[in-house]
Amino acid sequence: MLKLFAFLAKRKDMDLQAFRDYYEDRHVPLICSLAPAPLVYKRNYLKRGDDLNLDGGPLIGFDVVTEQVFADRAAFQDWIGKLSSPENGRRVREDEDRFLDRAHYFAYVIEECVTKG
Repeated sequence: MLKLFAFLAKRKDMDLQAFRDYYEDRHVPLICSLAPAPLVYKRNYLKRGDDLNLDGGPLIGFDVVTEQVFADRAAFQDWIGKLSSPENGRRVREDEDRFLDRAHYFAYVIEECVTKG
């Protein structure tokens, strides 16, 4: 299994609700129309201003954490290959430019450890 987390920030000229609406209603359907969805494709939106956020609102450099899970590295490579073909890659980049701040776009392969209880 291969799991990726991406930490993404909205464009500075968008409010949080417009960002979320665009991501959910426009970008996710676009991505899923260009390549089969990963086994898991979650978006976890930051709750700015929540008292439980440890390092304060303005210091947090992202607005959403995406989680994508693939059966293996080959499945990820197939998926990303479909999304980055010349025509699809152009469409994805143009769409991302409508709502993402590319200067705050980070993605990492992660290893999950679960405590059962």
